[in-house]
This record gives sequence, structure tokens and C-alpha cells, in this order.
Amino acid sequence: MTERRLEISGDAIGWPDTAPELKEAAQLKTLPKLLRYNAERHPRLVAQREKEFGIWISYTWEEVEGHISRMAAAFAELGVGAGDVVALIGDNRPEWVWGEVAAHACRAMSLGVYRDALEEEIRYLAGHAHPKLVVAEDEEQVDKLLNLGDAIPSVVAIVYTDPRGMRKYDDPRLIAMADLEERGRLALQKDAGLWKRMVEGTDGADVAILCTTSGTTSSPKLAEWTGDAFIGHAAAYLRADPRGPEDEYVAVLPLSWVMEQMYSVGWNFLARMKVNFPEEERTMMADLREIGPTFVLLSPRAWEGVAADIRARIMDATPWKRRIYDWGVARGMAAMEKGGRDGAAEWGLFRHLRDRLGFSRLKSAATGGAAMGPDTFRFFQAMGLPLKQLYGQTEALGAHTIHQAGHVDYETVGFPMPGVTLSIRDPDPEGLGEVLVRHPNMMSGYYRNAEASKESFSDDGWFQTGDAGYLTEKGHLVVIDRVKDLAETSRGVRFSPQFIENKLKFSTYVAEAVILGKNRPYLGAMICIRYPIVAKWAEERRISFTTYSDLASRPEVYALIREEVERVNATLPAQQRITKFVLLYKELDADDGELTRTKKVRRSVIAEKYEDIIARIYSGADHVDIDTVIHFQDGSKQRVVTTLAIETLHNAPDTQKTESQAA
Repeated sequence: MTERRLEISGDAIGWPDTAPELKEAAQLKTLPKLLRYNAERHPRLVAQREKEFGIWISYTWEEVEGHISRMAAAFAELGVGAGDVVALIGDNRPEWVWGEVAAHACRAMSLGVYRDALEEEIRYLAGHAHPKLVVAEDEEQVDKLLNLGDAIPSVVAIVYTDPRGMRKYDDPRLIAMADLEERGRLALQKDAGLWKRMVEGTDGADVAILCTTSGTTSSPKLAEWTGDAFIGHAAAYLRADPRGPEDEYVAVLPLSWVMEQMYSVGWNFLARMKVNFPEEERTMMADLREIGPTFVLLSPRAWEGVAADIRARIMDATPWKRRIYDWGVARGMAAMEKGGRDGAAEWGLFRHLRDRLGFSRLKSAATGGAAMGPDTFRFFQAMGLPLKQLYGQTEALGAHTIHQAGHVDYETVGFPMPGVTLSIRDPDPEGLGEVLVRHPNMMSGYYRNAEASKESFSDDGWFQTGDAGYLTEKGHLVVIDRVKDLAETSRGVRFSPQFIENKLKFSTYVAEAVILGKNRPYLGAMICIRYPIVAKWAEERRISFTTYSDLASRPEVYALIREEVERVNATLPAQQRITKFVLLYKELDADDGELTRTKKVRRSVIAEKYEDIIARIYSGADHVDIDTVIHFQDGSKQRVVTTLAIETLHNAPDTQKTESQAA
């Protein structure tokens, strides 16, 4: 049977043409060649900044080339060559980017590892990619590598950038960054033409970057990106959302993630957008305000956290300030729904909010990596942020759809970018089907996994995203959920768990939610409270508690979350409303395999791990007894013995009847 397809091409959108200098730079095909190009033409232009001990340190393109050339020469002396892998792990730092490009200058591949990866995850990646050298930020990351011992036999050198706490180690593989660069300096001094030959020897057809996929269903795969594809897609993206040397960006998301690679590396080298690296995660918002970026990318979870923090601070404000906030938000949201802005709300509230957040200079803001709740998106739009949604996959080198200025729709993820074609395979009568994508700069395949590479593409060369979506009349793409996650109750009611979860997470008090109901008589939910904010709420009301588990079990907290669930239920069709919910005794955690490193829910893990709780929700019981042990990253354990109430809402059907029928 022939497949039906609905297609739309980004070339039909009318994106602006590529700027002449950008077009010239994109022809260089590799990051080392782009580095040399920038250092020759703009040697004194600031390329990157790093905050250390409260002071911003700037690096010009000439200085960046100096660091990378010395690192590359030293890498070559250590035996790094064509086809080898250099792994990098730690916080976002200039040295990460330098090490990545230095690896490419050796015609080796770079592999980013999430800074919070556990030893077992590193063992898996090292066993799959066999890195020859690892650039590790500090003692914490070095400890993980040394604890693996003989499990990572391919590693011949571990370069650390922060010397604090390192004197006690005597492993011969350890090399301080300063010593590595000195080694490279001597090599370049001995052979003055070495760096030029290394740069000219790079080839855009080589696989340059290995990027981990999200791993929502299994261990992550490694997508292969050639230098040509990486730079080519960065150039196409810059047509859709132009950036230049005058733009400031703060790198707050992990450099191992596809989108941070595109901005902190691709756009930095291609468009010379300045990249600023914050001192640490907890200083991120203060660092944002100091820089005043013109462009920012945050994950949906981060945007949700910012919105929750705003509302938490308003809770602590005086009654007068709370009234101003409520008045301004109400007016701003009402005006936005009509396609405009409210001048009074802008003057009295929103301009001050943007300034406090460090967003006063924003020309563009983006979110991607997971779905964002429409309520959160509307809130920031009303605030006056030029927020756009992105959609893409690691295999497609990140985003390939984006909103166009003046055509932002919070229910969609925008238009396909230049060169991108989207297709909806076998759409149903409402146009819903699997989203397929094709453009000239896709991944080459999965590293050392030819079978998975073949399965990911259709016979005619389209990447099969596994996402369910449809195209609007205006040509926007709407992504509903993963195809495999679209569910149906035993009564035949279809629903998207992700859609309802995102509505719940707009609440100040809800950190995470998992919607249940597949092949069940009605929808249920497991909810994680946003501990810092609910704790503050409880303290203000003199509600005593000791731990997260204790707080989540309090009847007052159940009443609070019940109000939030009922608010969401009021916006949903009657048959898609949540009937029962339970507040989990712990937060969902990537270290426990419950979330991916990009904070997407691993539903199969949740279904297996919390099988007993789910069974009790649908058994007619009013509580579930918990006696379990929580394992923390530092190796400590905590026993949790508690009772979780199973809350039934007013809209519940005759649950006794439906539960007995289900049984």
C-alpha cells in the first residue's frame, strides 16, 4: 500500500538570503579553518568570555587560536590522529570548546559527555566510542574517570583544566592544562608550520562531532556529524534567525547537547556571536543580568523554572506589589490574546521584570529540546520576550523549525528552516501522522551502529522522527507527542500525556508530572512537587515538615495540588480530565534513569519502577504504603517509609464500577 504524505518546504517560506561574509565563511567547511579565518581577519575582536572568581575574562579570536593551536599540537604528540575520539566532560567552559576544535585539527572526533553523567554512563560511552584522550574540567570529573580504572583502557591521557585538589593524584595519564599547552608551545616552536598544516589538512567530509541522542527509550546512540554538515546547518539556521558579532549569548545549557553545540560552537565560529560562559549553574541568572544577552536559549524546564521563581518571589512580596503583578499579568495576557501589547502593563510591570531577569536587550529568545506548555509560552510572550519555539532532533543537527518574527503561535513549533522539508506520513482525517524530515545537513549515521542508522531513515531517505504532528493551514508544524506515547483509555478516549503534563507544569507548585491512563478506564497522574516553592508556601502557613517525602504527604499540600489539577482539568475535554493523582515521595531524577539528561520523561522506566503505585491508583484504594531506599549520587542512601494518599477529584466517574470492570 502506498504511503500518503503531506509536505512543506522551508524554501517556500521566504527566508532572507545569507549575508555575503557568512556565505564565504561557510565555504570553509571545518571549525579549525573558520578559527584561522576569524583570527586573521578579526584578531582583536572578542570571541568568548568566562566568569571566574566574579570577574569576566575576555578572549579575542587571536587568543582563542593560540590556545587551540597549542592544544592541538600537544594532542598530536600524545598520539591523537584521524579517526580517534577525544571526549570532553565538565561545565561549560572555553577550554571545552578549545579542546573540541583542537581534536578536529587532529582530524579526530569530539564527544561531549554530560557533566552530571554517572560512572556507569561514562563506562558505556567509553566502551562504545573508545576515546584516546579526555578533557575533564576538575577533580569531580577526574574522580569518575579514575574510579573506572581498567574499564576505560583506550584512554591514554586525561587533561584537567582546574588544578584545585589535584595534587594528591599520581596517575601517569593526568596532565594539567597549563602543562599541555606548554608542551604544545614547544612543539610549535620546533615546527613553525605545524599549525598551518594541521588546519589545511582538515576535511569537511570527515566526521568531526559525535553527539549523544536523548536516549528516551534506551542507552543513547552517538550521531555522527561531519564538519561540512555542522557548519552548513548553522548557516541555514542563521538565515532563519540572523546573528552577528554584535550579539551576546550566555551558554547555560550543557555543551554536550545538540543545541548548545549549535550556538556556543557553530554560531560562535561562523557568525562570531560572542559566547559568555557563566561561573557556575547557581550564578546563571545573575550572570545573565550582567551580560544583558541579545539572544538566549533555555530548555522548557528552565523557562518553567524561571516562571515559577517569578511567582515564588511574588508570594514573598508586599500585598501592594502582588496586586500590581496580578493586574499587569491579567492586562498583558488579555492584550496578547488580541494580538497586541498593553502599554500600562508594560510600563508598570513587564519592563521591570525583564530588567530583573537580564532580558532587557533581548532581540531573540528560544526554547527547544522538549515540549513547552502553552501557558508558560503565553506568559513570556505577554512579558514582551521575543520567544520562539524550536523543534528538531540530534540526528538532524538540532532545530529545523522555528517561528518567524510576526508569526509566533504558542501552539506550534513554527516553519521549516531554509533547505528543510517536512512530511507528515499517512495522516489521519485530521492530518495527524508521523513527522518526517529531510535536509542536506543530516547526520551521517550512528557511530558503530549501522543497523540503527538504517532503521532511522525511510527507504527514500527521510529521517523518521517518531513524533506525531500535523501542519496547520498557515504551514506551521504542531507536534503532539511521541507516536508511541499517544495513548487510548480502555473506553476508547485518545489523549496525549505530554500535552496534559505541560499544562500541569505551568503551576508554580508542580515540578514534574506523569500522566497515566493507557488501556485504563480513566486518567491518573503521578506528580512531583516543586520542593523549594512548596516548602516556602508551607513555612508561611506554619506547616511543619522535615523532608521532601514528609512535605509531599501533608494533607495541606494535597489540597494545594488538588486546586492546581482542577484548574487544569477545567481546560480539558471531560473525558481527558485527571480523575486520580498521587504525590510522589521523591523527585524524578536522571541519575535514577527516570529522566534523560535533557529532562525528558522515560515512560518505560517510570511504568516499571512505579508499577505498584500505578496498580494501587487503579485498584480502588485510597492510599499506597511506601517502604523503599533512595540512592544518592554521592553513594549515600536514605530509607523512605511513608504513606501516599490517592486523591480522587470531583469529576471522577463511578470509579468502583470502572475499576471492577477493568479487573
